[in-house]
Amino acid sequence: MTLTLLLGGARCGKSTLALRRAEALGRPVVFVATAEARDAEMSDRIARHQAERPATWSTLEAPYDLDMAIGQAPVEAAVIVDCLTLWVANLMERGDDAIETAAEVAAHRAAQRSAPVIAVSNEVGMGIVPDHPLGRVYRDRLGRVNAIWAGHAREALLVVAGRTLILQPAGPFDG
Repeated sequence: MTLTLLLGGARCGKSTLALRRAEALGRPVVFVATAEARDAEMSDRIARHQAERPATWSTLEAPYDLDMAIGQAPVEAAVIVDCLTLWVANLMERGDDAIETAAEVAAHRAAQRSAPVIAVSNEVGMGIVPDHPLGRVYRDRLGRVNAIWAGHAREALLVVAGRTLILQPAGPFDG
């Protein structure tokens, strides 16, 4: 497996770490972007992220179909998926009920690639329980999507304040 999952809170360094790791590989990189510029703030955020990436990297816009985007990347290219958080939000907004199935398919494809894939996602389940039902549904769905991707990953890291913790696979209870 060549899939790495970077999880953490907002603005903790996940995307920067993904960029550094991909650049260090010394191979072509395809950046799979899930964000859509729906307002001025998001447009500015996207522009800042684009400016951080080397001009030689390719970008695939994939707000909905991650599996297809990952499949379109050249076999020798590393892939960055940034981010699963927005992808889940996009699918929920569209009314998609098969998010976990789509996550399973895309994570499987990512893990089967011979070139590395680095996926970025927020960990939103460590805070307070949202007071709105939609917030709770989103938190739960993203948590399941993160678990699916982590289950396919060779490496899962929790990023906190620009530092990483290695997340070990869950094992049986030793009693």
